[in-house]
Amino acid sequence: MIKVAVLDDYQDAFRQIIEIEKYKNKYDFKIFNEPFVNENEAILALENFEALFIMRERTPLTKTLLESLPNLKYIMTSGMRNNSIDFETTKKKNIIVCGTEINSNPAAEITWALILGLLRNIKQEIDNMFQGYWQTTIGFELKGKMLGLIGLGKIGTQVAKVAKVFGMEVCAWSENLNLSHANELGVLPMSKEDLIKNSDIISVHVVYGDRYKNLITKKELSMMKKTAFLINTSRGFIINEDDLVEALKDEKIAGAGLDVYDKEPLPQDHKLRFLPNALILPHIGYVTAENYSKFYLQMIENLESCLKNKPLRKIS
Repeated sequence: MIKVAVLDDYQDAFRQIIEIEKYKNKYDFKIFNEPFVNENEAILALENFEALFIMRERTPLTKTLLESLPNLKYIMTSGMRNNSIDFETTKKKNIIVCGTEINSNPAAEITWALILGLLRNIKQEIDNMFQGYWQTTIGFELKGKMLGLIGLGKIGTQVAKVAKVFGMEVCAWSENLNLSHANELGVLPMSKEDLIKNSDIISVHVVYGDRYKNLITKKELSMMKKTAFLINTSRGFIINEDDLVEALKDEKIAGAGLDVYDKEPLPQDHKLRFLPNALILPHIGYVTAENYSKFYLQMIENLESCLKNKPLRKIS
């Protein structure tokens, strides 16, 4: 019997997707629906498990944590990248790490939910409707506006295509921008500085890494139009959170739509929760029934393959 811990299953989705009874003679599943308070709690809770099923970049699998789990042999993560796993330690301990496929379209879709929510004041109008009010704000149109994309990969490309349908102008920048691809999409390549200065909406779609940490700070925020909106559905650390809070508080930009944060779950007393020009979501960009089914079914498939010494989708 293999002891398997399913971590950070906030919506208790695992038991809805996986027929646990089907595996009762093979796997002993324990589902953790809440994040661990700290690393010590995680160590105590997980020390007897042989396999972990994890959601990408929720509970960090640090060197200290991994070295404190003597029985751990397998890690199954959602997606094929996970910056929260210390891969040096997994290699040292011969822990097999496998990933899953992931749909990129939900992140592009949630990006547009944030953009439209901000420009049409959706949250305020919904709140006001429940309080008995009618038409309390004036929104903005997308047509003719400039959308600046920081990153033009899978997700950025989908966002650009939708923008074109809305009749927007689109520009893009990244350190490795594919100029031919941009040209095919009708996207104007720009320097980072020009994009920030000229865009009415800036949306971040780069893959997080050290080179993109604090890509947008007080300096870049001060260069933006006062009427501009900033969207981040990529990773929290790409935008300096303290600088963003200050810019929103002082109304240096019109607003921000966020689905990612430095610390997740976002602390209950975080300043972003109390800013009227911040439209914030609890990192639900990839949280769809289709993705969750893909994650958990492929985690089971990966573990089955590992036990046959034929690991699928191996990362490390």
